[in-house]
Amino acid sequence: MTSTQKIFALVLGVVLLLVGILGFIGNPLVGDAGYFTTNTTQDILHIIAGLIGIWVGTMGSGPGFNISLGWIALVLGAIGFIPGAKELLLQYLNINTNITILHVVIGIVTLGVYYMTDKD
Repeated sequence: MTSTQKIFALVLGVVLLLVGILGFIGNPLVGDAGYFTTNTTQDILHIIAGLIGIWVGTMGSGPGFNISLGWIALVLGAIGFIPGAKELLLQYLNINTNITILHVVIGIVTLGVYYMTDKD
């Protein structure tokens, strides 16, 4: 039986991979001029995290991925609200306020999955 942790890691991995790929394609949702602005560095990081999530969801163990990604997203989201740091995130990773809020939401949901489901 596949655990909730692995399924969530797989789904999140697929979403991250798609977001990373979309960042390279001009579209109104994700990318340089999208609602969720990204740059090449951020797109590559999303693709790497997505591939890891897919691998973990199919072959590995989901809890480690979920707790790691949850805390990374939550910390990035929190940093995005700190004056000065917010400008650095925008400068280096093109993280705008929309992505900052999304990181907080993803962090909370992912950590909720990690802490509230079995770790099998």
